[in-house]
Amino acid sequence: MSRKPDDRSHDASALTAEELQRYARHLALPQVGREGQQRLKAARVLLVGVGGLGSPAALYLAAAGVGTLGLVDHDVVEHSNLQRQIIHATSDVGRPKLASAAARLADVNPAVRIEPHETRLTSANALDLLADYDVIIDGSDNFPTRYLVNDACVLLGKPDVYGSIYRFEGQAAVFWAARGPCYRCLYRDPPPPELVPSCAEGGVLGVLPGIVGSIQAAEAIKLMLGAGEPLIGRLLLFDALRMSFRALTLDKDPACPVCGPSPTITELIDYEAFCGVTPRVEEEPVQLEISPQETREQLDRKQIVLVDVRERWEWDIGHIAGSRLIPLGTLPAQVDALPKDAEVVLYCQHGARSRQAALFLQDAGFAKARSMKGGIAAWSREVDSSVPQY
Repeated sequence: MSRKPDDRSHDASALTAEELQRYARHLALPQVGREGQQRLKAARVLLVGVGGLGSPAALYLAAAGVGTLGLVDHDVVEHSNLQRQIIHATSDVGRPKLASAAARLADVNPAVRIEPHETRLTSANALDLLADYDVIIDGSDNFPTRYLVNDACVLLGKPDVYGSIYRFEGQAAVFWAARGPCYRCLYRDPPPPELVPSCAEGGVLGVLPGIVGSIQAAEAIKLMLGAGEPLIGRLLLFDALRMSFRALTLDKDPACPVCGPSPTITELIDYEAFCGVTPRVEEEPVQLEISPQETREQLDRKQIVLVDVRERWEWDIGHIAGSRLIPLGTLPAQVDALPKDAEVVLYCQHGARSRQAALFLQDAGFAKARSMKGGIAAWSREVDSSVPQY
């Protein structure tokens, strides 16, 4: 790491009598002991995201006595988070995740210093945010942020403790260009965004991020202690259905554009554009959204074709009567089944997928394609409360 915790003031990392009791089981470990616990107390760890992966990682790092935890997040707690984001409680719904997480961590270990960064990590702020931390834990759930964290860590010489989850499977690794490959050595280019379903679309087993996030916390602690063999040059794969682990060896890519000997990426770039998720800029304004109330009125008058672009399991929870199901991933193959001269209104859970679908249809010649603003959640709140939210 760029700076070692034990290079700092020994007085600042000295253990109090209460801490000697709290960390007694650590002190008994030869690989930790008093000196190792002081290293943890002096260390600074930044968690990018306090959601599924960040929740267990933050809880275990606080319990372990890591002195300073930086938290980057800008979301609020939703009911659908509670199935896996264990740092948050039912009473926190609607509260900023940073406030919820900070309160919980302070209760776990009041000696830990929490540094909240209520912002979205971007190319403009990443280097400044990451620079003052020893270890970075990537708990993000999207490709632009993963590439951003990786590139910033390479440029700053920081270790990137990576984790990802989907359905019943997870991955973990430590990407540290000074000692091994980086994330781009494994994934040079991102997959097409239309081929990457989110956890909201594909689902995720609630305990899965607890397992992978705990692995990330363990790897971060090993890095701070200088103990054991971290997952540098290895990708750990976990399958919850088979209850199996396997590790793949990763080699450094000599042609890597960011950590190779002749890098072409020497500063942070536009990662949303790189990953193909930059919102389209129209030369002329195009009406893209329609309110739930207006949707109901036009549906009652049979003036629109209403299309649900969610997944079948979401449709089974509840849907709008009179709509037809065409999941977003299948829309290109079924586009010819829609009348091109009709006004097509699309909806999803909150509006993001339906906006993407409306843009796709407009590009395909459906000039009247629109997205219902706020999705079925807004429909339930504003039009028909009998349609369940989730």
